Amino acid sequence: MEPLVVVNHKTYETAQSSAAISLAKAIFAAQKSGVQMVSVVSSFDLFAVSNNVQGLSVWTQHLDPVGFGSNTGHLSPFTAISNGASGTILNHSECRVSFNHVKSVLEMLPRDFTTCICAATVEEASALAALNPDFIAIEPPELIGGDISVTTADPGIVSNTVEAVRLANPDVRVLCGAGVKTGEDVEMALQLGAHGVLLASGVTKAEDPTAVLQDLISSL
Repeated sequence: MEPLVVVNHKTYETAQSSAAISLAKAIFAAQKSGVQMVSVVSSFDLFAVSNNVQGLSVWTQHLDPVGFGSNTGHLSPFTAISNGASGTILNHSECRVSFNHVKSVLEMLPRDFTTCICAATVEEASALAALNPDFIAIEPPELIGGDISVTTADPGIVSNTVEAVRLANPDVRVLCGAGVKTGEDVEMALQLGAHGVLLASGVTKAEDPTAVLQDLISSL
């Protein structure tokens, strides 16, 4: 499968509403043969981004294990899918949920819906892999949003996660997150055994997101 570059828009001002569409267009334009690009957008922007950037994989930033009914404030998988989501991240360090929350959401989703579960430690990654998501993203919380990539600060946690996840469930692939900003970081993540990267501020806060995106995939 192609290496994956997943850009989380979070709630940065430069990646919301009309700016979310502009960023998603830049992400789509940077896509090249042999690399899959993804925008992870706010639930408010799902419909607009998925309808204005045809051909780009658009994921939602969170889901709750609820269907239709009396669930005020929750994000239903069915509504996300109907608004264009083709995947989701769950359990990001900024939106942590329980193991049972993850399990319940995964049980609700169709087979062709891509799931990426974030983990803070090797042990958590191994446990979550047993739930059979498509991806586990290893993201040490202390490095998220920082200037040092996990591939430099703690390469062992990436390679150890790859090995632990492979032992727990060989069908699950690992993404590397936290501090990823350059093509060098992406190249190192792949050398450590990861399938791709999950990043945010390196793109969303860049003065020239297009240049950063091109650099990210330059070695792929």
